[in-house]
Amino acid sequence: MAAAENWGWTKPAIALAVAATSATVITVISASFLHKKIKSLNSMVSDLEVSLKASTAKWVSERRGRIRAQQDLRKVLMGDKSESLAGVMYPLAPIAVVQSCFTTRNGTPRQPLLVPLARACLLFDLSRVPTSSLEGLAEYSHCWIIYIFHLNTNLDKLWKNPSRSMKAKVHVPKLKGGKKGVFATRSPHRPCPIGLTVAKVEAVLGHMVLLSGVDLVDGTPVLDIKPYIPYCDSIKGAQVPEWVKEDGLLATATVKFAGDFYSALADCWVKVEKNSFYASCDELECFIKQVLSWDIRSVSQRLRPHEPIFKGKGNLEGDVASGLEEDNFEDICLNGGGLPQDVLYHLFLERLKISYRIDGYTNVVVENIALASDVNTDHKRHGYMTWRHALIA
Repeated sequence: MAAAENWGWTKPAIALAVAATSATVITVISASFLHKKIKSLNSMVSDLEVSLKASTAKWVSERRGRIRAQQDLRKVLMGDKSESLAGVMYPLAPIAVVQSCFTTRNGTPRQPLLVPLARACLLFDLSRVPTSSLEGLAEYSHCWIIYIFHLNTNLDKLWKNPSRSMKAKVHVPKLKGGKKGVFATRSPHRPCPIGLTVAKVEAVLGHMVLLSGVDLVDGTPVLDIKPYIPYCDSIKGAQVPEWVKEDGLLATATVKFAGDFYSALADCWVKVEKNSFYASCDELECFIKQVLSWDIRSVSQRLRPHEPIFKGKGNLEGDVASGLEEDNFEDICLNGGGLPQDVLYHLFLERLKISYRIDGYTNVVVENIALASDVNTDHKRHGYMTWRHALIA
């Protein structure tokens, strides 16, 4: 009886002993396996660290070699001209082209943001810059545009004999014919015909950017764009000459439209609507009024409005110089008489020819509007119809 009872207690003890032994064995095996795993991982980490150090050393060596090769190449290209910089070439090429509301230089604002409704589309070359380059640009309200003054009449001279073609001084519109050094002005006639402007970013769509407040003519090649950053681009207390401070010197007194203008505008709108940068006929009228609220005539036109200089010849009828600082061509038609209002001026906007008069008190009367004679209305432009959904959003 006692033996049976002892045996009853012995069986659970044996079971517990076996279980404890099994747990110990499993623990030992697991610990051994884990130790081997950790050792293997440590070995892999060490190998990766060695590989990383080798790759880093190789990259540093290659980078140094690349920099050294670039420096040697630059020295070869520059030769003995490193001090004078004459003939030095750099890899600059347009990355985009401008589709603008300004058909010709005549009428293109002298400065940016003077005409808020002035619109343009930057069309980027996808073979040079991918669409992803524009990611994040829409988060800025404005951007800088660096471009080429491609319509300057002296570009061929700059190639052949740049030192002789440069004009050290240019006529300044606000000084009524007075001259200033070219680097004290924003004249397009510069030793390097590169322009800098700022515009409002309205929308970004794929490889295109819609801008407003522009002073860019249609077809302008663009070298680069950069976001406008107020804290470093806006200089508090910046100083300018007195003649620059006179903002209203080139503003016109009034802009009125003749009675027949509105019917002519309605007829033109039917033909240009699908490619226009404007949503309606009324908005186009407001744009025309904004442009003519500034006296866009050249210095010579304002001082001698009754004397024609030249008649411009260009891609469009009356493609003329804008009179930004100094111009070489005028497009004016004389109907007789010697008073300013006897001169009929022509302005080209949105592929339309606008005819207007301006009297001695800078009162403007817009008399007519018509489709420019050699405009292809089927030409693809990324106007309002392209952007309407982006603008609404």
